[in-house]
Amino acid sequence: MIEVKELTKSYGPTLAVNRVSFDAKVGEVVGFIGPNGAGKTTTMRILTCYLTADSGSATVAGYDVIENSIDVRKNVGYLPESAPLYTDVGVVEYLKFMADIRNIPKSKRNERLKTVIEICGLEGVIQKDIGELSKGYRQRVGLAQSLIHDPPILILDEPTSGLDPSQTIEIRNLIKNIGREKLVLFSTHILPEVEATCDRILMISRGQIVANGTLDHLCSQVRSNNRLYVAIRGSEETITPQLKQLEGITDITHIDTENGVVSYNITIDNENDNITEYIFQSVVQNGWSLAELRQESIDLEDVFLHFTSGEQSKNTEAPQASESSVTPVDEE
Repeated sequence: MIEVKELTKSYGPTLAVNRVSFDAKVGEVVGFIGPNGAGKTTTMRILTCYLTADSGSATVAGYDVIENSIDVRKNVGYLPESAPLYTDVGVVEYLKFMADIRNIPKSKRNERLKTVIEICGLEGVIQKDIGELSKGYRQRVGLAQSLIHDPPILILDEPTSGLDPSQTIEIRNLIKNIGREKLVLFSTHILPEVEATCDRILMISRGQIVANGTLDHLCSQVRSNNRLYVAIRGSEETITPQLKQLEGITDITHIDTENGVVSYNITIDNENDNITEYIFQSVVQNGWSLAELRQESIDLEDVFLHFTSGEQSKNTEAPQASESSVTPVDEE
């Protein structure tokens, strides 16, 4: 439903999107994440026909965003970070106005209003003006306007920004439910939200896609099996030099010493399958007591830092957008 090829966008000398390519299909909830200024919002604005790209192509629901922008807009529901709401009008009045803009036939208008009010949980506030609503309910109204014409694709920019934890969970559950039937592409800075909601993750940094896949797939690329947590009862002055001598340990970081127990983060050589046995033998031979030995797990925060850190960006080949000099944009 979305196909992006070599998409590039510059603002004068600043490069916001650098030859981005990806695709997404109906039934997916795709998380679009990256640091501030990475190019998320610019990409979404191109896909929703609010901006034009300098080069490359993008099709949405089979329509080109340049040649068939009206058809694209008919098939997309868009919720920008700041929802376009009129605070001095009622909830129902606003949704009727959006239905008019979307040219929904009068014979279907009441049905669509009833449906989006139910989906977005607005039954309790339909008698209120939008200005009277909490931010959580305003986001629900913004989501309802993006659904009013029953589009197959939803593009949501920071849909839970500024919400409290309970409101965030409510909007997250709405997105998951909607994603069963539609394609949902949404950006966020809340990584646990991505873990709980998304089928797939697109990660962008400095205008380029640096990772694309399921959370499990991305975690496997970070090689989670090369980190250990070790806690030993004994003297740090004795333990640290002994551990550094063990074959297979590439890095050791002292974390803490508490009640005589010294804890470390240890990076190991993945090709050495016997390193945990060597650590245990060293503990026994030196008369220490092993309090804990476990493999460290990898979460989305580790994956995010791995793919978007300065070091990772340096190691990632950066194709040139044009012959002119460009620099990464500082704003999304």
